[in-house]
Amino acid sequence: MSEMLAPSSQAENYKACFLTPEQFNVAASILYQAYHDDPFFQTCFKSETKRYEQKLRAAIRAELNVFWDTNQPIIGIFDDSEQLQAVACITTPESNLGPERFWHWRLNMMLTAGYVSTKQMIEKERRVKAALTGKGHYHQLSFIAVKPQKQHLGIGQYLMKALDGHIQSNEDSTGMAVLVTEEKYTAFFSADNYSLVDTIFVGDIKASLMFRQKAV
Repeated sequence: MSEMLAPSSQAENYKACFLTPEQFNVAASILYQAYHDDPFFQTCFKSETKRYEQKLRAAIRAELNVFWDTNQPIIGIFDDSEQLQAVACITTPESNLGPERFWHWRLNMMLTAGYVSTKQMIEKERRVKAALTGKGHYHQLSFIAVKPQKQHLGIGQYLMKALDGHIQSNEDSTGMAVLVTEEKYTAFFSADNYSLVDTIFVGDIKASLMFRQKAV
């Protein structure tokens, strides 16, 4: 676990670090709680069925493994007792991770989540990529979550500051994109200077594609 951002006066008890597989179980749990009621995943994995939670857990775990295998940043916020409190997964401009990821990810997803769910996830990624044509080489925020009991304490803002610092240090990046599938979170990203790029529809799900230009 390597520290990437020194604590600030506003969050002196926290530090941002790159995660390793040893922290994946906790990270997956935090992400699962955050995305359990996400409308995209509820539709994609059919929340009314008994296997919904199993599929969601499998999808999150598969994504974490792909991020690790392809050297994509998985950033966590730890408190002074070294407990993981928040996590974010981003792709870098040079990742070349296409909408279909890699064949082993796609196979794993089809075995655990099913063909239709996998196809919907791929279609979402394709539409996002198409809408961002012209933005150059950008980062993309795929997952972000704070422990439910630790929300509204400034940890989310601290995590965003860590992400912004990471982007600023990358000379090739033009900024970062995020697809917001719950309207209540658009204000959170707007407060960090994210602007609406497009409205993306995947089936009946409406999502806001937002982008933050890197400061020059």
